[in-house]
Amino acid sequence: MSAEHPESLRKLIIITAPSGAGKTSITHYLLDKISALAFSVSATTRAQRSHEVNGRDYYFISEDEFKHKISNKEFVEWEMVYKGKYYGTLHSELERIWNLEKIPVLDIDVKGAIHVMQQFSGRCLTIFVQPPSIHELQRRLESRGTETMETLEARLNKASYELSFSHQFHHIIINENLEKACTETELIVRNFLTV
Repeated sequence: MSAEHPESLRKLIIITAPSGAGKTSITHYLLDKISALAFSVSATTRAQRSHEVNGRDYYFISEDEFKHKISNKEFVEWEMVYKGKYYGTLHSELERIWNLEKIPVLDIDVKGAIHVMQQFSGRCLTIFVQPPSIHELQRRLESRGTETMETLEARLNKASYELSFSHQFHHIIINENLEKACTETELIVRNFLTV
């Protein structure tokens, strides 16, 4: 690839899934294994949890600041994922990673993934992580101990809806066994990087 076409070097990888399907575990595995990748930090209006670091896990910003960035067209994609909780990918974050000569890995929700895929068609690899079943997804979410009956039901309803979009992505990984899902995803990503 010649220096005259830097756009061709600007690849990106999108990993998406319903909540609880394992996309974050797979994303961390890839980042540990492949040095050419860098995590794309999303912006969010949700509250920062005690173990989270601003700028590493998320950019934690106020709803007003988030809306200001929307009106300034600073996001590649953004969504109100749950009522009052906004998440988005900043153009500046992708630029930051490309300037490091690395490939951004976006761990984002399904609707956001479709928006990014439409904008970067031909330069992105998209992977949909699917739970073996909704029943198994429910079991995983319950075992986290972070969900109320109401939020659990909302997540499961959203997951059923999101599963209907799986065919729009380049690859579907069924995460029945996390180790197997990680190695399958790694192989797909390494193939993409050599193209």
